[in-house]
Amino acid sequence: MSTRPYSKIVILTGAGISAESGVATFRDPKGIWAEYDYQDVATPEGFSRDPAKVLEFYNMRRKLHGDVKPNAAHVAVSRLEAEFPGEVIVVTQNVDALHEAAGTQTLIHMHGEILKRLCNACQMRETWHDDFDANAQCPSCELRGTLRPDVVWFGEMPYHMEKIGAHLESADLFISIGTSGHVYPAAGFVAEARRSGAHTVELNLEPSEGASLFHETIHGKAGTIVPAYVDHLLEAATR
Repeated sequence: MSTRPYSKIVILTGAGISAESGVATFRDPKGIWAEYDYQDVATPEGFSRDPAKVLEFYNMRRKLHGDVKPNAAHVAVSRLEAEFPGEVIVVTQNVDALHEAAGTQTLIHMHGEILKRLCNACQMRETWHDDFDANAQCPSCELRGTLRPDVVWFGEMPYHMEKIGAHLESADLFISIGTSGHVYPAAGFVAEARRSGAHTVELNLEPSEGASLFHETIHGKAGTIVPAYVDHLLEAATR
């Protein structure tokens, strides 16, 4: 493990960090896309064709979210943010709220949030934990049929990309946790960080698609390897 002193850490998290909490991943053989066609439930075109089907899918996912809790990896990331003497920025591809539940403060949801909804007409956003259907009325513009989950679908631009790019340019350590390396633009963050001179580390259950781009790779369960790596960073920071 590198013992280089760091001043700014950017962490990217993906589905693998939440898997041990019971949140289904997307691309595994038994993942969400093995059961559902993403073109039907996770694209603007699918929503236009059958909004009731899409909203039923997200109502189901919202209900499942209520039963999950942060695991040791989420807690370790929060601890790093709280105790590291420099800056820690957490960028997540996950739409769950497990990082928040673990106490993380500097969090960027690049793919939106399952517990929020968005109005396509007036861009109103609000926290929402209950079911809603295609006839639901926007509390802001009062139109019906315009509300959708506030999540980024395939074919849409992820949120906060300019802000994320600025953080990657100024980071001296980039850590990727639980990501497959298949989904862009997040899969390209390691290359961006390396161009800026950052040391890059992959913490993943198994080698990702882009594992060869990292200076260090550590593979195993997130609940084991993430706390151990955080311990290493905090110990090195106090030397």
